[in-house]
Amino acid sequence: MTIGLSALLLPLSSQGKNRNNEFKGLYENLPFRMERIRRPSIPSRSVDIRDFGGIGDGKFLNTEAFRKAIEHLSSKGGGHLIVPEGIWFSGPITLLDNIDLHITPNAVLVFSPDQDLYPIIDTNFEGLDVRRCLSPINALGAKNISITGGGIIDGSGEYWREVKKRKVSSDQWKTILKRGGVLAEDGSVWYPDEGYMKARKTAGSLNYPDPSLDENEIKTFLRPVMVSLRECENVLLEDCTFQNSPCWNIHPLYCNNVIIRNITVRNPHYSANGDGIDIDACKNVILTGSSFDVGDDAICIKSGKDEDGRRHACSCENLIISDCTVYHGHGGFVVGSEMSGGVKNIKVSDCRFIGTDVGLRFKSTRGRGGLVENIWCENIFMKDIVTYGVVFNLYYEGVAATDMSKDTKSDLRPVDETTPEFRNMDFSGIICSGAKQSVFINGLPEMPIKGIRFNDSYFQADNGKEIHFAENIEFNNVKEDIKQ
Repeated sequence: MTIGLSALLLPLSSQGKNRNNEFKGLYENLPFRMERIRRPSIPSRSVDIRDFGGIGDGKFLNTEAFRKAIEHLSSKGGGHLIVPEGIWFSGPITLLDNIDLHITPNAVLVFSPDQDLYPIIDTNFEGLDVRRCLSPINALGAKNISITGGGIIDGSGEYWREVKKRKVSSDQWKTILKRGGVLAEDGSVWYPDEGYMKARKTAGSLNYPDPSLDENEIKTFLRPVMVSLRECENVLLEDCTFQNSPCWNIHPLYCNNVIIRNITVRNPHYSANGDGIDIDACKNVILTGSSFDVGDDAICIKSGKDEDGRRHACSCENLIISDCTVYHGHGGFVVGSEMSGGVKNIKVSDCRFIGTDVGLRFKSTRGRGGLVENIWCENIFMKDIVTYGVVFNLYYEGVAATDMSKDTKSDLRPVDETTPEFRNMDFSGIICSGAKQSVFINGLPEMPIKGIRFNDSYFQADNGKEIHFAENIEFNNVKEDIKQ
């Protein structure tokens, strides 16, 4: 069977070499200059995980089998690691140069919740240099890597995340309580263990606990993103389903030349920090043909937070996002709130947001710094948006838009490196059928939001547009069908 799979993959690999112009149409009429992105160059050789002791019965721990297979391929210069049909239970998998993790359509890769398998490492999360658990799938400084094949990757996130009682049904709550764990004093939140609850009390609503706490005692709180790709070049994620992550689902950080195509990203709607994909301080990225149904922001653009983000000074720029669908999520397409390194040159087109909390969401707050500019959103179709069709909020408080307060205080502050700035964005062909409010723009009095243009759009909403501390905001051929 291994030989058959290898033979099957050979033409697939060579075909990839002829697909470097497959995204040509996305570059047509692009309003900024961007280099052509190419698929990773991965040798045609392949191996089967079973040849390294792998067993796909859902019980056998395959961590060593994956390690041995990847190291073997790496020693030969790279290739494709075939994961055939079955349930493949594993600890963390580290990708090396020139490796394709090829999870076939009937394969399910399930990560063990055993914390002993995930050491605490120095990393970056929510824009800060912090220590968190090693991610189930991870790579650092790798070139030419991919995850393909059409299978399912499951992060066993239910063993890591806290759950708020108000966000689940009574039957779901009963199932969660059967896992053990502990409850908050008022019974409103379930925590996986005592250490998590202890860390949460010191961290408040944030994810940064008291640094004096014992890391091992609060290890569950230091839950990892499921797929962490740091400082990687020539990356492809294609066809697979990524679901049930301990924290964020997919997190490319400081990466260059990234293609994300035809993936499905799923998390329970109540999953804490259950983001879909966070494209963080990356350059030259294409995200297309993908679907998101998650517990937090769906497609999120970031570039570091506060002093750490300004010190790294790595912007997120040159992104094409096209033909994506978002169902549940705090935001469909989101910039911020961690954007201290700057965000620029992004085109978002031909996307659908169905039942999402916010359609197009831009958020920051004093202290971030950073410049967000040159973003084009066109042909965006929204239905049953819970709050805002489009929102700019520079008084972000770390909460979902459903809990957002409309703070429009006019307390003028000095402008310095910690002042965030948003400017020069175009929205055209925006169709919003149902929202609490069409457009809400809330800038800072010392740094108004500038140069936002809406063209040829339609909003059906309970409330019309509302604008505070903004300059040069244009509405051309924009119709609002307001209920109130």
